[in-house]
Amino acid sequence: MSGSSSVVRSLTRALLLAVSLAPATRSEAQAALPDSLRRKVDEVFARWDHTDTPGCAVGISQQGRSVYQHGYGMSDMQHALAITPLSIFHVASISKQFTAYSVALLAQDDKLSLDDNVRKYIPELPDYGTPITIRQLMHHVSGLRDQWQLLAYAGWREDDLITEQDVLTIVTRQKGTNFPPQREYLYSNTGFTLLAVIVKRVSGVSLREFAQQRIFAPLGMTRTHFHDDHAMIVPDRTSAYQPRGEGGWKISIPVFDTYGATSLFTTTGDLLTWMANLDHPVVGNAQLVSQAQTSAVLSNGTPANYGYGLTVGTYRGLRAIGHGGADAGYRAQVERYPERGLAIAVLCNASSAVPGALLRRVADVMLGASAPPAAVAIDTVPRAVGRNLLARWVGVYRDTVSQAVVRVALSGDTLRLGDGRRLVSTSDTSVRIAESGNAFVLRLAGDRVAGITQVPRSTRTLFFGSEAPVAGSAALLASYAGSYYSEELDVRYTLVARDSVLAVQHRKLSDNTLTAAFADAFTSNFGATVLFTRDAARRVTGFTLTDGRVRGVRFVRERQGN
Repeated sequence: MSGSSSVVRSLTRALLLAVSLAPATRSEAQAALPDSLRRKVDEVFARWDHTDTPGCAVGISQQGRSVYQHGYGMSDMQHALAITPLSIFHVASISKQFTAYSVALLAQDDKLSLDDNVRKYIPELPDYGTPITIRQLMHHVSGLRDQWQLLAYAGWREDDLITEQDVLTIVTRQKGTNFPPQREYLYSNTGFTLLAVIVKRVSGVSLREFAQQRIFAPLGMTRTHFHDDHAMIVPDRTSAYQPRGEGGWKISIPVFDTYGATSLFTTTGDLLTWMANLDHPVVGNAQLVSQAQTSAVLSNGTPANYGYGLTVGTYRGLRAIGHGGADAGYRAQVERYPERGLAIAVLCNASSAVPGALLRRVADVMLGASAPPAAVAIDTVPRAVGRNLLARWVGVYRDTVSQAVVRVALSGDTLRLGDGRRLVSTSDTSVRIAESGNAFVLRLAGDRVAGITQVPRSTRTLFFGSEAPVAGSAALLASYAGSYYSEELDVRYTLVARDSVLAVQHRKLSDNTLTAAFADAFTSNFGATVLFTRDAARRVTGFTLTDGRVRGVRFVRERQGN
């Protein structure tokens, strides 16, 4: 693009920022952040500060007052519109804190109790034996299977319209949960869609209307709403993008008419206003905002590190309260450091952006030396080890709780996971995943490899025990071929033996394969573990499908000819 066009866009961006701030606030914002810090913040986003890429918006506040808002890259690449502080983003799971807060306001009004059984308000939800409470939905400890995976396995494509009724229909078909409530922390979007339904059924108005009346309007968040109509025109809305394999970008916008778990539209400035409310509440009271930022505790006493739609953690020795979001091409992150009065919002419209990392780099600029250095959870320094030590890692490993499978292969002198990611040795018995903060430690039983442990630890120890690998012979694959139906998903899969894999055939699912891992167990190229079941005569009767947020969805083998 021409230099003059770039200048025009820069001037437009500056004018929009000026219009968005009252005169007094504008002068305070200009004076509040020294030029030296501004330049460092801008350097964080240099990768996105171009006229031929999507990008990000950043907002920073100190002691509840906005000190810097800026845009980098393009809001709409088709029409050469730049990102500004007024640009509106779909912020995905950042939505959850507003959904949870809305429910908490209803509890404050004595319209419900957070310890009520969810079935009191959603009786169509199956009875799983142990009641699931509203509070457990808010804390991701309900055990309910995740709606997005369920819909994907039932045949919804990424670009298909998804409605609230679609979610309710598939969730109420489930005959089991991932685990008994409060037993584990496992992120579940389902819970927050159900919370939105509860708000509507208790208050008599939609979550969109309730949040507007009780949160957004009182706080002056004039550019924020829950988006419940995918066809609605929203001025200043960003488009979103993901990289094309051959270079360049393609449009990637979610098509949702469901909200609560997602679908909040907002700006960095409005999010800074909201985060100020969590320090000095205008909406809600001190008790409510304290509870919202307090971690749930599992039944075994382990903190879940999650409050009311908010992650509860630490960074550089400081409390760090926030949340991330990712849908289609949108990526977002917000975080507060209450002890420093610092809040940051980073909103991006590129799927390859990593706003969490960008935000922490901005936090480092703002904190400077006023906080201790970030702790290193694992050893990240590469160390050369002999090939005989590397070879010990090769194998198939399973977490018997989640049924997640880890494959490790050795190619030359390089260890790789089954999905191709490289493993870097950091000691004789530890490796880290390249470009990641996660690592594995080898656990030995004498000379035998017992398994591997993932670090850092989550709310439980992630131990993957060693399994005896099985090769996918033609005879073995043929024994599993056939048609399988899931009542829980109302979907039929046909498995066909092909070369060394099982091909999964469905009219809306393509290029899916299963690869033999260990006895009656297969891994898939779509991230799931498939465990086949047999009857007393050792005949294959079906399988269960499990992935990160969905466990044990059952498929039954149909008789030949059906």
